[in-house]
Amino acid sequence: MFIIAGLGNPTLQYEGTRHNVGFDVIDAIADAYNISVDYRKNRAFIGKGIIGGQKVILAKPQTYMNLSGESIRGLVDYYKIDEESELLIIYDDVSLDVGQLRIRKKGSAGGHNGIKSIISHLGTDVFLRIKVGVGEKPKQYDLADYVLGHFSKEDRELMEEGYKRAVKAVEMMVTGDTEAAMNVFNKKIKSKES
Repeated sequence: MFIIAGLGNPTLQYEGTRHNVGFDVIDAIADAYNISVDYRKNRAFIGKGIIGGQKVILAKPQTYMNLSGESIRGLVDYYKIDEESELLIIYDDVSLDVGQLRIRKKGSAGGHNGIKSIISHLGTDVFLRIKVGVGEKPKQYDLADYVLGHFSKEDRELMEEGYKRAVKAVEMMVTGDTEAAMNVFNKKIKSKES
């Protein structure tokens, strides 16, 4: 069984913000595989389903981003999964272009407070992850203001494409093809202008 968790902040004020792309990807996966993510467990909304023959739990922690690890730790313990091979975390990354994906098997938090919390609560930085690019913060912006801001119409379209690619990447990863997914999805996407 796999737990696929997208990171974000609960409540309407954060819907559609850069920091909530993890939730948006979970919604895209839920739509693609007809999974309802509306059951409450371990301070998260979860839904159970099947992707590529593999049992999965989709999760949207409701602890707010900076405490994501509390919910993830509870889910990992409750479902008795191996966090190093059966946990997949999806979250925003300001160092990647809008809609760009980067798949990793382990790594530091890279300044992301949600990941910092998960590493702290799990006691390991070895877990699968999909980073979804939200674009670099403009120089004059405060990082918190930037990630809690909304996408422009053009960027929203690029994000929708990124979400579709993330759904495909998830399917490859839960069926054991993480290496192949890295080869396919870690490539820089060509912009439409080039």
